[in-house]
Amino acid sequence: MGSMEVPGYALYGASTQRAALNFPISGYRFGRPFIRGLGLVKWAAAQANSELGKLDSQRLELITRASEEVIEGTLDSHFPLDIFQTGSGTSTNMNANEVISNRCCQLAGTPIGSKDPVHPNDHVNMGQSSNDVIPTAIHIAAAESLRNDLMPALDRLHEALRGKADEFWSVIKIGRTHLMDATPIRLGQEFSGYAMQIEYSRLRAGNAIAALEELALGGTAVGTGLNCHPDFPGRVMHHLWNCTSIAFREARNHFEAQGAKDGLVQASGLLKTMAVSLFKIANDIRWLASGPRCGIAEIRLPDTQPGSSIMPGKTNPVMSEALMQVCVQVIGNDTAVTWAGANGNFELNVMAPVIAHNILESIRLLTNAVDVFSRRCVSGIGANEKRCGELVEYSMAMVTSLAPIIGYDRAAEIAKESAKTGKTVRQICREQHVLPEDQLEKALDPVEMTRPGGEGSAGG
Repeated sequence: MGSMEVPGYALYGASTQRAALNFPISGYRFGRPFIRGLGLVKWAAAQANSELGKLDSQRLELITRASEEVIEGTLDSHFPLDIFQTGSGTSTNMNANEVISNRCCQLAGTPIGSKDPVHPNDHVNMGQSSNDVIPTAIHIAAAESLRNDLMPALDRLHEALRGKADEFWSVIKIGRTHLMDATPIRLGQEFSGYAMQIEYSRLRAGNAIAALEELALGGTAVGTGLNCHPDFPGRVMHHLWNCTSIAFREARNHFEAQGAKDGLVQASGLLKTMAVSLFKIANDIRWLASGPRCGIAEIRLPDTQPGSSIMPGKTNPVMSEALMQVCVQVIGNDTAVTWAGANGNFELNVMAPVIAHNILESIRLLTNAVDVFSRRCVSGIGANEKRCGELVEYSMAMVTSLAPIIGYDRAAEIAKESAKTGKTVRQICREQHVLPEDQLEKALDPVEMTRPGGEGSAGG
């Protein structure tokens, strides 16, 4: 394609520069986890090719050193390409090949661009194709980010919510179904539900990793493995497993691994499910804290910043709002991954870069938002026991525990009178001598109503 001028400081070459000129689209770049994953692929490939007698010791040492610098992040500035590029990610695979080749030239004391002693295609890309390298790097990056970043953040949030469930166990409050008063519940029971959602989210993160453990490497261009030693992928997997402690293995069918991206779609769907759980938790918490005088106000949130430029003293549930916005973004990212995953045509999916960007962005956003929500919101939540008690006593739903004793219709009459007069169920029952005082106190004990299987338990 003729000559191409490349900046003098750059370790990349003509292929990368052409792509940089072709795709000045978004300004979005591949992030640290993906570039690390790409470096791991090139490092492990060099080890495997050396073991198979296809790469001499000098080139192995040079590629190993340069790949390790890619893995560690010292060469990130030499990966300038936009996410929106060739759908296979060929431009970024060549970017890595050129950077590693030129860094090897520097280390060997030969001119950058000389391709001597390490050629970007013949040596760095030996036994590989962009079509199996890029999906492999995405799987590695996503699986590592899930295990090393998101799962620990979920663990911390689970611990915080579980702690609040224990702390609030003795606090009785009114339950709500359909946004309307329901039978009493322990505030600790409510928070135990949130904690369980996060426990399940952590399990889903593990399932997402499992969906990513099969790697495409070894299929080369179309899945046949052309120009790849038959033992190459197995040896690469061994090195990747040792480096990451994740059970990466060769895809059982390379045509599936390269033509489809179902594992990534599954992992993204699990991230979406986590986002739905987190949205529910964050939204409930901001409603439970609403007020502080004219809302529900059953809990108090820590003050993090002023809430208004015009209303002095106002504070807002900003940590819940931030997390909810992240959840909305993750749900949108999953839609992008879904449609991109659906665009596998014959032997290749041609939307790999946008899949990489969205799934890794979802993991990054969830990790950061979960961490700050745990630290700056959940850990500082307090119970407003007085308000909880007032709302329990005032609720018409207290009449539910009387229905098995006095009958549904009679209980409904008391509820209607409570709504009409503003009197509590207890007041009306006393005025009408519905039950002897000792039986009434027992029947209207909100603590007993929170016990599983008790007379006070009720459905929706």
